[in-house]
Amino acid sequence: MSFANLLSTTNNRINTISINRPEKLNALNIDTLNELDQAIKLAVSDSDVRLIIIRGVGEKAFVAGADIKELAHLSMEKGFELSESIHKIFSETIEGCPKPIIAAINGYALGGGLEVALACHIRVATTNAKMGLPEVSLGLIPGYGGTQRLTRLIGKGRALDMIMTGRMIGADEALNFGLANYKIDQENLNSFTVELANKILMNSSNAIKHAIKSVNAYDQPGCDGFKVEMNEFSKCFQTKDFVEGTSAFLEKRKPNFN
Repeated sequence: MSFANLLSTTNNRINTISINRPEKLNALNIDTLNELDQAIKLAVSDSDVRLIIIRGVGEKAFVAGADIKELAHLSMEKGFELSESIHKIFSETIEGCPKPIIAAINGYALGGGLEVALACHIRVATTNAKMGLPEVSLGLIPGYGGTQRLTRLIGKGRALDMIMTGRMIGADEALNFGLANYKIDQENLNSFTVELANKILMNSSNAIKHAIKSVNAYDQPGCDGFKVEMNEFSKCFQTKDFVEGTSAFLEKRKPNFN
């Protein structure tokens, strides 16, 4: 399927979704967000795909933020509706995706762009990456889950500092904070991310699906994460991946998860 603002390719079980608006530094307009939602759902439904990578086209930006022209004249009611619809995409489609999603962060990841990365399961940042939530400079706050996910990842004090100052942080600080999982040279971003993806793909996709659900339950309001873990743990038993994994261990060989 073709998209107006995205490129989507699949190779060796890895689906790469590239946000393709380099002339706008890959800024997110509503159409692009809806296409991202659709592209991920298509990847989830494709049995040939086991992992998703999200990246930005060009050397300057992952995603440099939201399209401000679309926000400039919204009423309070329309602003709430927009936030609610995008929260659903980021929470259900990205964060809740049963297949791992890696954000390959090259250059600027600001505002809504950083919020996309925060919703992904793993973040790989290049040495030239610049990350921030500068919405207060526009008289706004992060509205796509940034206040919550950033706080979960780096703590309340650091999150408030970044949000209230609107400052950008580099890859070293992001790595130190726990915002980025890995830091890599720009020219090695694609190869490193694919290598990381292949390490994940060596393991059971069924187990990873249950692990994602369990970890996501960690701080959900009214949710007992331990209970979720017990349920997801039990669902792994008597599956073909469990049989293969335990058999391989006992037979002293590497498992073959298809």
